[in-house]
Amino acid sequence: MRLTNIRVLAKVTARRGRCRPQDHGQDPSPAAPGGIRVCSNTVGRLLKKLDFALHVNKKTLSSGSGVDRDRQFRCIRSARKRFERLGLPIISVDTKKREMIGLFKNPGAKWAQAATPVYDHDFRTDASGVAISYGIYDPQANHGSVFVGTSHDTADFAGDALGRWWKRDGRNRYPKARRILILADCGGSNGNRTAAWKCALQAKLCDDFGLAVTVSHYPPGTSKWNPIEHRLFSEVSKNWAGHPLASYETMLKYIRTTRTQQGLSVTATLLRGDYPTGQKPAAKEISRLNVRRHRTLPAWNYTIRPARET
Repeated sequence: MRLTNIRVLAKVTARRGRCRPQDHGQDPSPAAPGGIRVCSNTVGRLLKKLDFALHVNKKTLSSGSGVDRDRQFRCIRSARKRFERLGLPIISVDTKKREMIGLFKNPGAKWAQAATPVYDHDFRTDASGVAISYGIYDPQANHGSVFVGTSHDTADFAGDALGRWWKRDGRNRYPKARRILILADCGGSNGNRTAAWKCALQAKLCDDFGLAVTVSHYPPGTSKWNPIEHRLFSEVSKNWAGHPLASYETMLKYIRTTRTQQGLSVTATLLRGDYPTGQKPAAKEISRLNVRRHRTLPAWNYTIRPARET
């Protein structure tokens, strides 16, 4: 029906002489049998009259199970309410995008009398180092802790960051807590399928500090609902927008000075340790894991207790 309408409109337009092929640099060769010669502008006008428009692809189809995803969100909400009611710590964790240290262009704009000159290409050889930011956000205190590594984003790096956070901030803010809830994505160094992540929690939080750690993962493709994304990392990106991260100290300064009207405060620490990739936990470490998977979606919800509590 619509193609018929297009042919009719094209015939009327052609008869009125609105468009001639030679006016647009086109070859004025005869149209195919049964066809009408029109230019692209005419076709565009005809399509608009029929409510056509240029559209990009729209990401609306979920590759996962919508039922399980909604169920997991309800499970996370229930766990958060339970821990908040008991006055127990809740933290949201994730790794920010890797940054190159040096005079590289940083997205955004800043007020200045002149633009800051930066490299014309982002070559790794021009960088003085790389920065991997592992963030820990406490929604109850509206406080963020960012640990900037200089090596790789690994489970050991995440474990060290969590251990330092608890030793410096967590146990001071929650001195009586013996349990903690961690909200994490399903991928990266804290992925739900990563044995090294569980071993790092076992050794550096559970065994070292006697904590029972409950972990709830956001389903794949839903990381933007992880609180750290829109409550901490987005604010850090706004604070250093348009400013090249010329050195580690510059990067740490912008993280530490991140503030919001809601009272967000942030600390930043540089971790210069070497965290090689491809390291798998030994069989002995895996055998010491004291993990209890929950009945509701056990792949995404589990609790790790100190190894001596078997």
